[in-house]
Amino acid sequence: MEERDLNVQHHVIVQESSKSPAAEAFRALRTNLWYTKGIIPCSSVMFTSAGPGEGRSTTALNTAVALAQTGSKVFLLDCDLRKPMQHKLLNVAIRGFTNILIFDTKIDEVILETQIPNLYVIPCGPIPQNPSELLSLEKTRYVLSYLKTQTKYLIIDAPPVITVTDTCLLADQVEGVVMVINTNANRPEMIRQACNRLKNSNGNILGVVLNRVKIPAEYAHYYNYYEEAAVSGYK
Repeated sequence: MEERDLNVQHHVIVQESSKSPAAEAFRALRTNLWYTKGIIPCSSVMFTSAGPGEGRSTTALNTAVALAQTGSKVFLLDCDLRKPMQHKLLNVAIRGFTNILIFDTKIDEVILETQIPNLYVIPCGPIPQNPSELLSLEKTRYVLSYLKTQTKYLIIDAPPVITVTDTCLLADQVEGVVMVINTNANRPEMIRQACNRLKNSNGNILGVVLNRVKIPAEYAHYYNYYEEAAVSGYK
């Protein structure tokens, strides 16, 4: 396992704006993941969306950070082999998952330690010409199984469901799937189609995350109140 001094960017809302409504929403999502299976929380969760540009990668990253902040070891795996984002969000080299699948790189060599305690990232790796074929390999299933044994939580950033078949190939290899939906681009039929594809692939859809939701002014007031109280020293 390689240790790297990673320059975490402003995309890590849970850490950079810890008292914001968005950060609180990610902590609520973390709690929901804990209770999706009752007493035993889901240990492997894949984040996807119906289409591109819904905020899936940022949501996966911040959920991983929220879980890591509880003291649990968390792996964040970028499985978008066409347009990966995690190496950009965390400012690391792209070397990672596909290096294992194509070049037989050892798994532990591409697991990078981040500046966030307990959070490790496995970037996508070089973008291949045949993403679907790689994800359908038995070796992919082995790598995912191995990663699950090495961490408390495995969070997977997967590509949109409608545009490619990649995500459906991974759906039955995780305990749960979370759909990220951009509320500014409401496409009910597209969302239903994506959910049906995941279900047909034996994916366990845990629920949805509504992204880019505007907070009503009266609720924003309460968040500002608690933030001011924390700054002033009140508990």
